[in-house]
Amino acid sequence: MTTAAIFDTAFDTLPDKTQVWIGEPGSLEEGLGRLAILTPEVVANAASEIRSGRRIALNWDLQKPEHPGFGRKPCEHKIFPVYGGAFFDDEYKFNPQQGSQWDGLRHMPKPVTGTDGKRNEDRVFYGGATIDEILDRSNDRIGIQHWAKEGIAGRGVLIDYASWAEKKGIKYSAFSSHEVKLRDIKEIAKECNITFQKGDILFVRIGLTSEWDTTMSEEQKIAFSSAAMPHQCGVEATEDVLRFIWDEKIAAVAGDAMGWEVMPPKDLKMILHHYFLAGWGMPIGEMFDLEDLSRICQEEGRWTFFVTSSPLNMRGGVSTPPNCMAIF
Repeated sequence: MTTAAIFDTAFDTLPDKTQVWIGEPGSLEEGLGRLAILTPEVVANAASEIRSGRRIALNWDLQKPEHPGFGRKPCEHKIFPVYGGAFFDDEYKFNPQQGSQWDGLRHMPKPVTGTDGKRNEDRVFYGGATIDEILDRSNDRIGIQHWAKEGIAGRGVLIDYASWAEKKGIKYSAFSSHEVKLRDIKEIAKECNITFQKGDILFVRIGLTSEWDTTMSEEQKIAFSSAAMPHQCGVEATEDVLRFIWDEKIAAVAGDAMGWEVMPPKDLKMILHHYFLAGWGMPIGEMFDLEDLSRICQEEGRWTFFVTSSPLNMRGGVSTPPNCMAIF
């Protein structure tokens, strides 16, 4: 079956919904994963979204959050003179997954299900890549460099849940286990006259970066970052969400949440990261700054735009800052 035919297969007829792999091991096609949906024709069609020429970058401050979760270290930035001040350089030391990021295909493996239908202790990455391959620095299979070769470009769609919830009188904290339901996403899309297209890059705004920057105390930030499994608002993790993402032919998902899906997971057998990354080879964007994007969408009266992202060209890289921009 061709790659195009695989992507055109309905979710309910997939032989294995947890494992849809394309390309030969080590190939560019395998490394692109679901980004292979973004053909030149799809990207050219998305370019019609550029009308007013307004643009906004979607990277949060590189030093945010100041207190990263999961034991990650904060960004360090140094400026120093060279040749006695003839010119100046700077150095960055940071974990790409500390802030705005794309989770790459090397980020999270999925559990393996045996022939008896039960999960065992083995885990594999997209394409069947093993943990040993990921840790072997001479091996760059499914590394972030594949995304860097072509970049990520296409039509972006903003589901502005935070603004919609405020309008509906729905009160929640982004730092709680409040769920964004699929029915909410569909209702927002209908209200905003959004018709999904093949290759769309789906952004969901819950207001996390704004809440972090404007209302959280230092003590609250530290408590959140030090939690073993922090609570965070996100998209519900259900088979209906998987069906929607697959059948609408979404190429990538992103948002201002720290995990896109709600945390902690309610069902360890239904973790969207396992399906999206190791199962389908689809990028997950986290901690994007969508505040100005939301404002411009409201001013423009449309929630679709052209989006471009240039991942770091790091052989065997696990993740990357998005270097992402929306153009109207």
